[in-house]
Amino acid sequence: MIHIFGQTINIKIVVLSILNIIIGYGIFRIIKRVIIKTTDRKKGLKTTQIQRINTFRTLIINLFKYIIIVLVILSILSLHGVNVKSILAGLGIGTALIGLALQDLAKDLIAGFSIIIEGEYEVGDTIEIDGFKGEVTYIGLRTTRIRNYKGATKIIANHYMDNIINYSDNNSLAVVDIAVAYECKEEIIEKTFEDLFKKLNGTIPETTKDIELWGVNSLSDSAVIYRVVVETKPMKQAKVERLLRKEIKIAFDKAGIKIPYNQIEVHNGK
Repeated sequence: MIHIFGQTINIKIVVLSILNIIIGYGIFRIIKRVIIKTTDRKKGLKTTQIQRINTFRTLIINLFKYIIIVLVILSILSLHGVNVKSILAGLGIGTALIGLALQDLAKDLIAGFSIIIEGEYEVGDTIEIDGFKGEVTYIGLRTTRIRNYKGATKIIANHYMDNIINYSDNNSLAVVDIAVAYECKEEIIEKTFEDLFKKLNGTIPETTKDIELWGVNSLSDSAVIYRVVVETKPMKQAKVERLLRKEIKIAFDKAGIKIPYNQIEVHNGK
């Protein structure tokens, strides 16, 4: 015991308090190092996945930091004779009251952690929820932002992000139906398709397989409908379909294959 300015200071308690701080800091450093080492695996991952890992790592490190700070403070207070049990009881009641007041916020945070851990969708994915379809532009702990092709952005609380359709998980399928006049010979049509596919295969970056002719899909009143399909990268099917329609039209014009269209004949009665 020493006396400074009339105050009695217990050296043992001071030393133990400093030791508590040093031990707490040391434990935090060890935990932080383990978390960083465990999550520092970035080979073969996309940029968005790396961003998620970094976000999750920061959150976990901060969570442990605050837990250790609280435990060290309580330990030091206990050394000074403070009734820690009553403080913990008070914290429990306060936490319960805060939890009731902030239920939606807690749900958002839990859902945010779940989205980050499970990777249900990522920034850049095209998803649909409640009829709103667009690209994910932001994923936070509380909200997710989706922008549609018109530029409208929808901000949704994370605990409402359920029943999602993710269009970016798998490759898409471009489907083009082409109407051909009945009088056109089938052999010429199929040969034209075959030659065109040989020319296009391997030249369209958005496709993942060769173009296929599935054959006659239906017989309409004025045309035979042929179906052409090709597998594409996720959400690239519309672009590929437009390109295929253009190339098929050019090839059919060169081969003299008619694509029927509605015509109106007008008679003047003379």
